[in-house]
Amino acid sequence: MDGSSLRKVPELSLNSYIQGSDTDKNRFIDQFFVGLKDYGFIVLKDHPIPDGLLNKAYSLLEELFALPTETKLKYALKDAGFQRGYTPFGQEHAKDAKVADLKEFWHVGRDLPPGHKYESFYFPNVWPKEIPEFEPTFKKIFAALDETGKVMLEALTRPLDLPKDFFSKMMGEGNSILRLLHYPPIPETADPRSIRAAPHEDINLITILVSATSSGLQLKDRDGTWLPIHSDPNSLVVDAGDMLARITNDVIPSTTHQVVNPEDARSSRYSMPYFIHPNPDALLTCLPSCKGNGEKYPPITSQDFLYQRLREIGLLK
Repeated sequence: MDGSSLRKVPELSLNSYIQGSDTDKNRFIDQFFVGLKDYGFIVLKDHPIPDGLLNKAYSLLEELFALPTETKLKYALKDAGFQRGYTPFGQEHAKDAKVADLKEFWHVGRDLPPGHKYESFYFPNVWPKEIPEFEPTFKKIFAALDETGKVMLEALTRPLDLPKDFFSKMMGEGNSILRLLHYPPIPETADPRSIRAAPHEDINLITILVSATSSGLQLKDRDGTWLPIHSDPNSLVVDAGDMLARITNDVIPSTTHQVVNPEDARSSRYSMPYFIHPNPDALLTCLPSCKGNGEKYPPITSQDFLYQRLREIGLLK
């Protein structure tokens, strides 16, 4: 299939849901639900995260990953399953993949007050002392993406026949992760089978991806075709993950995607996906409106499911 005949991921305006008329809101809800069912991805424009904040964040990412490897490794928390701080190049691989992805990244998670009921589930954040602006900047982005995620999930409640606050209660204090990604120039020693991110599905409910500094993201369309995802700088790309697929009985499937290697092997790519997770004790069980001919998956807590998947991708023993 040539590029001219490929389908195009739908583009939606978040402001039409937040500030629009009832007609605008209903149209957004319908298009969002159908987009996730049909493609697994949508592109979100007119969102509330300022361009200036995102541009500053990308500048800080360049500064972070330019630090010496031995400096970055001081922040690698292997015993925490790399759920906070730095994850070295070549550590993560896609489920069932034989070779590692060509990337390094940094995880920012939710801050909890001392004595919080989920304190034992979450590891505290670590921050690079070498970059003073890093912590306040990415705390702001985490909070903004968290709020955006609540709005996106609220828009799914009507088509799934759920109370409007269903997802906000489910993920209000969830173990969500902001992943700050760097795909460096391709090393000459890299395994020829390796790509920047091998085909995979996300673990979580939904992912909000701030548009990357260069292209390469592709989704596997329903007919098996790899479909490039093009978006304007500072748009948000939203996709459905395994946890949402699980509770909807695959009414909303988790969509396979990848990041392919660039033509210019010397180029870098930066991106910032925000993985929205439920509260750790939330039970992933089939929604009543999605049962159809029967539940495909047994109930499991979100924490148990997360740890199962982290082992499968090489982040947890």
